[in-house]
Amino acid sequence: MINEVRALREQRKLTQQQLGELVGVSRQSIVAIEKGKDDPTLWLAYDLAKVFGITIEELFDFEGGERK
Repeated sequence: MINEVRALREQRKLTQQQLGELVGVSRQSIVAIEKGKDDPTLWLAYDLAKVFGITIEELFDFEGGERK
């Protein structure tokens, strides 16, 4: 799964720590998601998309990545 978390976070001038606090996870969780090492739960994906004001489908490209 390819995602736009890092690009959108940087556009909004948020640190990984700040984004984590907004969605209730650690900075390390945000790092793992941005690097594609961990996939978020559905609820976390929803919360991230909501922070950025977009849909889950706009934030995560399910067709561009490997199915896990």
